[in-house]
Amino acid sequence: MIVACSGRARADSKLVAVPLPALAADPLQTSVSGLSSGAFMAVQYQVAYSASVIGAGVVAGGPYYCAAGNLLNANICMGQVPGVAPEPALMLAAAKDFAALGLIDAVGNLRKRRIYLFSGTKDTLVLQKAVDSAVAFFKQAGVPDASLLYLNQLPAGHALITPSFGNDCGANAAPYISHCSVGGQNYDQPGALLQHIYGRLKPPSNNLGGQLIAFKQSEFASAETGMADEAFAYIPQACRQGSACKIHVAFHGCTQSAKTVGNDFYQKTSYNSWADSNNIVVLYPQVNASVAPFNPQDCWDWWGYTGANYAQKAGPQMAAVSAMIARLTSKP
Repeated sequence: MIVACSGRARADSKLVAVPLPALAADPLQTSVSGLSSGAFMAVQYQVAYSASVIGAGVVAGGPYYCAAGNLLNANICMGQVPGVAPEPALMLAAAKDFAALGLIDAVGNLRKRRIYLFSGTKDTLVLQKAVDSAVAFFKQAGVPDASLLYLNQLPAGHALITPSFGNDCGANAAPYISHCSVGGQNYDQPGALLQHIYGRLKPPSNNLGGQLIAFKQSEFASAETGMADEAFAYIPQACRQGSACKIHVAFHGCTQSAKTVGNDFYQKTSYNSWADSNNIVVLYPQVNASVAPFNPQDCWDWWGYTGANYAQKAGPQMAAVSAMIARLTSKP
């Protein structure tokens, strides 16, 4: 069963999981974004799959391979240790070593990619020096200044910023979605990052005509990966009718999976509205809290709880997302 959407899509409690469809989407128009652990994951995915991912939106995230497989490094990577910041040159050296071994795509591909980064001045969880290090990583990797957009002046807390839903701008609280004003206008972060990556887009749709689906993520990821049995996707109508659509992967943050916050992340942000009017399939993969592997807060693996290869193309979560994208880009 696939539930059609008109206006705001139906809540996840009304969705029955179906197989993720093959849509013949354009494999050369894939991008990623995320908040917090999802931002670290977006960076990982952009770097590891740089040959096929054309851009990333990084909201409160640090540089690639920052934790180096050790949870004890997480506080440094989040900017929480006074006087110590992540060292991007070390992470870039690791990425080059991985690429030389064929474990990730060539780092030189990043010179052709577009990167959006954001850090709110009131974020108390991932501090600005962590995001500063992510900016430095991409610059040192060769991303041109014209292709890199860093916003760090908005008095926002730890949150994805949407036009109207969520907490007040400075909040650092669940569901980690907030609304902020810039120049008297509500800031639309999904729209801002998508337009930085893809260029000028059509205005977001006010009446969604596509389909929000739950799909069987277990087809792509076993329980040992920490990923949920089900995930979600928004599919514009044109993408069902043969248009070669773009793909955007939106990674939720810690304590922000559907199991924890319901449909707040995949339905109440503005990703789907931009997707609907611009032929973009939005993929919302899901990670749940788990005891084995140890992940009590629904975080994406950016420190190694799924294994030493977590930041490489063969990492369990990375490979699962890649397989989902491969399904969407395959022919029906």
